[in-house]
Amino acid sequence: MTTAYYSTVLNHPLESVWALIRDFNNYPAYIDGVSESVIEDDKGGDEVGAVRRFCYLGNWIRQRLAGHSDEGHSLTYAGIEPLPFPSDLVPEAPAPTRYQGTMHLLPVVEGNRTFIEWAVTLDTEPKDAERWRTQFQSWIPDWTLSLERALDRLRT
Repeated sequence: MTTAYYSTVLNHPLESVWALIRDFNNYPAYIDGVSESVIEDDKGGDEVGAVRRFCYLGNWIRQRLAGHSDEGHSLTYAGIEPLPFPSDLVPEAPAPTRYQGTMHLLPVVEGNRTFIEWAVTLDTEPKDAERWRTQFQSWIPDWTLSLERALDRLRT
C-alpha cells in the first residue's frame, strides 16, 4: 500500500467548491478529459454506494461512492476494477492497482478560500508501489487545477 497526496488552497469559497464536487456524477463539469459520466442503478450522486461509470481520456472507469459528508465536506470513492497503468508511459507497465481516493475541503477564513486535500491510497504489488504513487502524484495536481479552472468559469 502507498498513498499519493496533494493539497492546495483554491481561491473560491468552500460553498462554491463543495457545490461543484459534492455530486459524484458531476465529474465532467470539473475534470478535464472526462467526457461523460453516468450513475448506475438510478442512485443519487450523493448516495453512498452509488456507482459512476465515466469516460476519462477515452477509457471507461467505474467507481463506487464509499463515503460522503455534507457536514464534513468530504467524499471518498473506490475503484471497482483494478486500474491499469497507462501503457503508453512505459514499455513494461506495472500491474493494475486497486485504489481509494478522498477529497476533503476546509474553509480558509482569510480571503474566503478553500483548502483542498486529495489523497489516493493504492493497493499495489510492492515492486510497483513507487511507480503508481509517482503517477498519481502527477495526476492529482492536474485534476485540482482542472477543478480551479471550472470554478473560475463559473465565477465569470
